[in-house]
Amino acid sequence: MFITVGGDKKEVKEGLSLEELIEQENVEMPEYVTISINDEFVEAGDKASVVLKEGDVVEFLYFMGGGC
Repeated sequence: MFITVGGDKKEVKEGLSLEELIEQENVEMPEYVTISINDEFVEAGDKASVVLKEGDVVEFLYFMGGGC
């Protein structure tokens, strides 16, 4: 099946969990990343139970602090 990850279309296995995708994509500091699927945010505790579907659009978002 095909999904879009960070703007890139990728072929992945059927039944891929979000947790498996995080591992496959070598996401740095996964405990600090916010994830959206089809513009809906995923709760941190739900990463293992979310199964991706054909056509899903996944974004990994990092929020950074900063300033003077």
